[in-house]
Amino acid sequence: MARIIVVGAGMGGLAAASRLATLGHRVTVLEAAGTYGGQVGAYRREGFGFDTGPGLLALPAVYRDLALKTGREPLEQLVGLRPVEPESRHLFADGTELVLPNASRGGVGQALDAAFGAGSGERWNDMVNRGRTVWEATRRPLLEEPRPAVDPADPYPVPPRRGLSRLLPRGRHTLADVAARELDGAPGPAALLAEYALRYGLDPLAAPASATVLPYMEQSFGVWYVDGGLRALADAVFARCEKRGVEFRFDTPVRALERAGGRVTGVRTDDGVLEADAVLSAVPGLGVAEPAEPAPGRFTVLLALDGARPAGTAHRTVLHGADVAVEARAVFADRTLPDRPTVQLLRPDDPSLVPGPDSEAAVLTVTVPAGITLTDAQQDAYAEQLLTQLASAGIDLRSRLRWRETRLTAFVPAPALAGGRLAQANEPGEPGLYLIGAHAHPGGGLARVGMSASITAGLLGPA
Repeated sequence: MARIIVVGAGMGGLAAASRLATLGHRVTVLEAAGTYGGQVGAYRREGFGFDTGPGLLALPAVYRDLALKTGREPLEQLVGLRPVEPESRHLFADGTELVLPNASRGGVGQALDAAFGAGSGERWNDMVNRGRTVWEATRRPLLEEPRPAVDPADPYPVPPRRGLSRLLPRGRHTLADVAARELDGAPGPAALLAEYALRYGLDPLAAPASATVLPYMEQSFGVWYVDGGLRALADAVFARCEKRGVEFRFDTPVRALERAGGRVTGVRTDDGVLEADAVLSAVPGLGVAEPAEPAPGRFTVLLALDGARPAGTAHRTVLHGADVAVEARAVFADRTLPDRPTVQLLRPDDPSLVPGPDSEAAVLTVTVPAGITLTDAQQDAYAEQLLTQLASAGIDLRSRLRWRETRLTAFVPAPALAGGRLAQANEPGEPGLYLIGAHAHPGGGLARVGMSASITAGLLGPA
């Protein structure tokens, strides 16, 4: 039985702790905050409940595996889990509306044909099929195994070039190239593809073509909602940790790693030194390097609304920005708030999140520049601007507003992609130290931090 310290009680730390305790190790989790879950947070006020981080779950197989490996129970026995149908409703700058079914490639193709014209669905599905090639080539080395010693090249199968374009020099293929060449530069499908990049914290103008794996994953494996919000998933994994005997110490920041004999031997807290046979860190500055290029942040508006959620309301609506290139340059190059950004509006049909049937809880989010700071007045003004933008598209929630609150998350780590910037290796080369969480391989996002935990537990093995 090894003594293991996990630094950070985010979802990666919880998943790793539960797996390692199940393998027979003695696990202690140290968390600087007063609670667990990291960015998977929740806020309640006057009977309204909101996710303050991600609100939907992609690739639930990661947490299904966690539930089975740590307790031999299906995930659905731990949380209420249901597919989101329709997957999303999209409103574009020219007034076009697109409703996408969940986990139905054929249905998605038909929806694109209806919204953008015949052939649009076939072009989109051809692109998503190439995203499947990326998935098949990178699933094991980038998602299920420790980070490879050599960064893998982008496996995106670039279609043959025609005409004089064959004479142009070949370079790195980007998501913007995919939109221009494979979606014929059509504004609607191009904006749809760009939204995946923006939502995952990637620059749609510069992200590698392998980012097409994102729509492939969502359209193949579906998008899911956890009853009570994603905080309920954090609660379930925390409960599993407690059941497996994991010790938690909250309000306990780790100040430094302890080293002796050429290896990490424990951690130093305000209460002294805690010795360990292995330390798993999810915290930048404690074995985890600060990212060279921080991922963008997220601006969130929590909306407590009077009146019932209208029948037929989509769980997720995306109001696309006026110009993808302008928005991307504002967020990633100029580091300024975009004037008419891509807005995501989540409106879950969940009675546990409202004080009664005559009310609704909604969450509005926008991708914003990395590390941006805004005063309370600036946040309030931007929230008003976004609500006005929604109203101009036919979703006017202002008259129903009981109250609102804003949140600003400075950095939201992006997923690692072949041909792009990869996260740090789970074994950084220092004995006794392992890296987990959003800043470690295979990168940010709920599914990937869960994979990080699985990879690292495999490296340590059973007691």
